[in-house]
Amino acid sequence: MGIISWIILGVVAGFIGSKIVNKTGQGMIMDIVLGIVGAIVGGVIFSAFGASGITGLNIWSLIVAVIGSVVVLWAYHQFSGKRTL
Repeated sequence: MGIISWIILGVVAGFIGSKIVNKTGQGMIMDIVLGIVGAIVGGVIFSAFGASGITGLNIWSLIVAVIGSVVVLWAYHQFSGKRTL
């Protein structure tokens, strides 16, 4: 995947993950960063369980990235002290 694809996937995954975790976004830049990190983490998690991780700019990769983004955002809130329910 190219850098533009990672940014697009990161923006979408970060936005969806932010809405799932705390109902508000973290801001565009933070959503992009946490979304890209979430895509990487999601790929690693899925690969550890034997499933394919990020395969390109498609629905499967978006699902993997969103799950990874939720994990990263949850961890971010736990360590930053911004707890939400």
